[in-house]
Amino acid sequence: MSVGEALVAFLRQARLNSGLNNQRIFTAWDQVSGAEKYTVRRFYRNGILYVTLASSAARVHLSRQKEQLLERINDVLSQDPLFDSEDPSTGYVKEIRLK
Repeated sequence: MSVGEALVAFLRQARLNSGLNNQRIFTAWDQVSGAEKYTVRRFYRNGILYVTLASSAARVHLSRQKEQLLERINDVLSQDPLFDSEDPSTGYVKEIRLK
């Protein structure tokens, strides 16, 4: 068993993987969207990433790119060795809702 596998197993056993997955999703949003400075709040539940933005112009711009953002976020998550895609409460992002 590699160190990475052992770490993932420990996180699952300690039930820390859901919280870590949420943080990984939020970090992927910031990295992919480029809208970190406009992002006021992020919330993730049942495959839906809810993002509140301070700028309506940024919201309109990003809403046109939802499908590309979704694909890129999940790509970033799939390359993250600590992201647990099999966690029932926090898997891959299925939808993005901008407010």
